[in-house]
Amino acid sequence: MGKFVIKDAKTGPKFDLLATNGQVICSSQIYKSEKTCREGIASVRNIAATAGIEDQTVEGYEVLTHPKFEVYQDSAEKFRFRLKAKNGQIVAVSQAYTTMKSCIDGVESVKNNAPEATIVSLLAKVEKPAAAAPKAELADAPKGGKGPVKAMTE
Repeated sequence: MGKFVIKDAKTGPKFDLLATNGQVICSSQIYKSEKTCREGIASVRNIAATAGIEDQTVEGYEVLTHPKFEVYQDSAEKFRFRLKAKNGQIVAVSQAYTTMKSCIDGVESVKNNAPEATIVSLLAKVEKPAAAAPKAELADAPKGGKGPVKAMTE
């Protein structure tokens, strides 16, 4: 079974989907919070198995509706895919593949691994400071005094 790994990037959390052999299948954008990153994972889980594959490497390709995997060639003539959600937003992108077959194998790996993949968070957990004890009310020290004193009541 694959797993989603949530980790820190320079400006926020992101996730990688790893295959059972530990290889990164696809990665996400950088999110604003762990919560929104987990929402991105939920989106991938929900759409991966049923998303069609739009092969943009052929002339006159059929344009599919969202959600879908878009397979394309980058400027270095490597094959890549991106997974688009129902709203058309890109939720995951692949590494570069040297062959179309290996790229399609990557898509199939997402389809097979994402729905049941576990989630592992590598984000640093920041502990919240303990609540400070209430402070006694202080009054200004009398002239010539040595600092604040507790307010006196009669």
